[in-house]
Amino acid sequence: MVDLVSQYQNIKPEVDQAISEILESAQFINGPAVKQFQSDLESYLNVKHVIPCANGTDALQIALMALDLKPGDEIITPSFTFIATTEVIALLGLKPVFVDVDKDTFCIDPDSIRNAITDKTKVIVPVHLYGQVANMKEIMSIADEHGLYVIEDNAQAIGSNYHMDKGDVKTGTIGHMGCTSFFPSKNLGCYGDGGAIFTNDDDLAGKMRMIVNHGQSKRYYHDLVGCNSRLDSIQAAVLSIKLRKLDEYIDARRKVADHYDRFFAKWDNIQTPHRDDVSKHVFHQYTLILDGIDRDALNQFLADRDVPSMIYYPVPAHKQKMFESFGSDQTELPITDWLTERVLSLPIHTEMEPDQLDYICSSIEEFLNTNKA
Repeated sequence: MVDLVSQYQNIKPEVDQAISEILESAQFINGPAVKQFQSDLESYLNVKHVIPCANGTDALQIALMALDLKPGDEIITPSFTFIATTEVIALLGLKPVFVDVDKDTFCIDPDSIRNAITDKTKVIVPVHLYGQVANMKEIMSIADEHGLYVIEDNAQAIGSNYHMDKGDVKTGTIGHMGCTSFFPSKNLGCYGDGGAIFTNDDDLAGKMRMIVNHGQSKRYYHDLVGCNSRLDSIQAAVLSIKLRKLDEYIDARRKVADHYDRFFAKWDNIQTPHRDDVSKHVFHQYTLILDGIDRDALNQFLADRDVPSMIYYPVPAHKQKMFESFGSDQTELPITDWLTERVLSLPIHTEMEPDQLDYICSSIEEFLNTNKA
């Protein structure tokens, strides 16, 4: 699904030198490389504060912890997402309220948000899934109307632009806070675990900087209940190098997506990823909707030909056993359920060659021609 070996070979001299300098300095935790990456990412995103942390799940948890929420407070979130988005809600004693998504974008549906708001609702967590951007204009309007916080889960869409009334802005900087993961397979990934939170709010930034460091602003004086969640220097150094290439990486992914789009245009029962003029899809995944096609059979057919494909995600959060105590299994989310039976993601990464794309497409065509309805 992603070729990190070839990507490394293309930046090997820079990465090797940066890691060697950290090993020689032995400044492994909160060293200059972390501060440099923080500054680099703030500039790239045009955001006041970036708070690096240990991983994307921690980023979401820390953002929620900064809001002084109480047990039972409700957090509106899509069910069609990776489990990290929702498990941190339950972990903090809060209540996840699962809502449906838009059929075309896979992102949280604003009308579903409106219908789910109660007097206990405190936060909306939109997920920019697969590199597509949620309808942030409408979401922010709803949040302003009801006095709610918005925490963007930007783990799959870092680098994307979204057009607001004031102009184009980077996703993750539109809500009160944004969170991302630097898991190796992400568009901006490190060589281990890593994450970050973004905000333009000085007070929230100050609290989160304390939370990631055991709740202290001064060593051994702990004002908040916090955690130990730090981005180490080696990962930060790798990320600074890859951040300089992020737009180039995104362009490479879009070219792969363009190739796929042209190939699939001849099939009416295959829906390619939605694109619009409001946002720029960064194609963390290239995800098809297959209607009237045996998705699982195609998935296996491709595997037999050494073509990786993935189902993101086969079981939505509201149907996971971990949330049964919230009665989520009784939630009706027809679009989410429909999508989980039809989505299939194909390989997409920065190092894809034309012959690889041709082989993937010809394999799919072979399946479709021999499995016509």
